[in-house]
Amino acid sequence: MKMTKLRKAARDKPCMVRLPGCDGGGETTVLAHNRLAGTCGIGMKPPDLLGAWACFKCHDGIDYRAGSYMSKTERQLAHAQGVMRTIAALLADGWTFEPPNKC
Repeated sequence: MKMTKLRKAARDKPCMVRLPGCDGGGETTVLAHNRLAGTCGIGMKPPDLLGAWACFKCHDGIDYRAGSYMSKTERQLAHAQGVMRTIAALLADGWTFEPPNKC
């Protein structure tokens, strides 16, 4: 899969998901995608703009790989808040997001 600018930008960034047990991010930070119905499917990831900077521990937590004491709704909310924090950080760093020009 192609490494996009948004995925590359996640390197060494702080974790924006912030679940209990978060390691703070940095070396373990990746762009964790939100599995929102209608935006993903078999062999298809959601758009990178729907991703949050997440440390290894938080990424495992929101993807339910490590089990979790949190409900699905709580994990989805934490990830959604992480997406908003990530977008805010990108905007503060001068990123712009323009819609494609389709005629």
